[in-house]
Amino acid sequence: MTNTLTARPRRTRWLAVVAALLLLLAALVAWLNVAAEEPLEPAGAPVNATGALIERGAYLARAGNCMGCHTTAGGAEFAGGRGIETPFGRVFASNITPDATTGIGSWSAAEFWRAMHHGRSRDGRLLYPAFPYPSFTSVTREDSDALHAYLRSVAPVQQENKPHALAFPFNTQAALVVWRALFFRPEEFVAQQNQTAQWNRGRYLVQGLGHCAACHSTRNVMGGTGLNAEFAGGLMPDGAWYAPSLASPGEAGVQGWSREQVVKLLKDGASAHATASGPMAEVVSSSTQHLADEDLDAMAEYLGSLPVREGGPKGGARASAEVLARGGKLYEQHCASCHGANGEGAPSIYPALAGNRAVVLDAHHNLVQVIRNGGFAPSTAGNPQPFGMPPFVQVLGDDDIAAVTTFVRQSWGNSASAVSPFDVYRIK
Repeated sequence: MTNTLTARPRRTRWLAVVAALLLLLAALVAWLNVAAEEPLEPAGAPVNATGALIERGAYLARAGNCMGCHTTAGGAEFAGGRGIETPFGRVFASNITPDATTGIGSWSAAEFWRAMHHGRSRDGRLLYPAFPYPSFTSVTREDSDALHAYLRSVAPVQQENKPHALAFPFNTQAALVVWRALFFRPEEFVAQQNQTAQWNRGRYLVQGLGHCAACHSTRNVMGGTGLNAEFAGGLMPDGAWYAPSLASPGEAGVQGWSREQVVKLLKDGASAHATASGPMAEVVSSSTQHLADEDLDAMAEYLGSLPVREGGPKGGARASAEVLARGGKLYEQHCASCHGANGEGAPSIYPALAGNRAVVLDAHHNLVQVIRNGGFAPSTAGNPQPFGMPPFVQVLGDDDIAAVTTFVRQSWGNSASAVSPFDVYRIK
């Protein structure tokens, strides 16, 4: 009896300690979400939206590819509604036209800046990082004001925002508070004094408005970018495409390229070393091809200076003779007429497959997507009629795609892992 009575106060003390620790943790998480957030400025007078400021904002909107997310296919510009698939559900881009009731027509420049810099909406609610404010946080206030002025100049569209389709608990503000405490800190862009003005400009565009790290970084199970994960490559949020590492020359690193070839890829969508396809083709089409040459050159300088992380294909076991024979026959029937009997391709027309780093990536998603749904470089001013690859989804089943993918990845000196029908099936 005595031991029981003694145990109860001890258990009560432990529960009190645990409760106190939980309260302290909750207070720390809440503090981390507001510690660096300055009070919202009074609305005051609207920013003087001169023609030059609006033109500047239009350029910045292209640099940030705002239309890419905030415009649906065939929909009104910037009216939102496009669904962005994530591992936690679907997030719908918002209406950012100057409609007063469904858009941002009633937003002040300070409120817009708070969304860009702190990821907080006009009503104080936290925004989902599918809106890449972890990158946009480094955008300067001057550029934010120019963007705001431009968006207030576009045609207003009355279109209600679609509610996000996220599973519990990811659809709660509490989950966002925890995520931000772990993975987000507002930042200001500070030029590095030991670097050139051009390099700093490239860093500002790549890390800020360009938000390249939003796709080209490895993410953990919580959707955050961990230590040494920036630019290390990772699956796109929908799991359909792989954004290769910009830090590894074995993937998408351009450290060994001439600056001219990097500019050409960003401007034309194709260079002597690579061709943009999939989501990157969209980026070139709606964003980078419209940037000034000096900005593209600055981005090329910065990307070429990224510290090299050794990586690239790890290879894998050789596929069976039966799979390779089947894949070789399919290649001869459907692929050799363009890409050559030995995967040599045709210069400036059809890419070579032998020694092609996009073919031998450990992540086979992009190759499967191109075979299944076709490969199309963007139409740009410098490459208005690019050659495309037709989709084979109506001709080849998952078993066939797996076989020809494996054949290409293990022929002509290529040495990459085999791809199974189940691997193909899992890719959306």
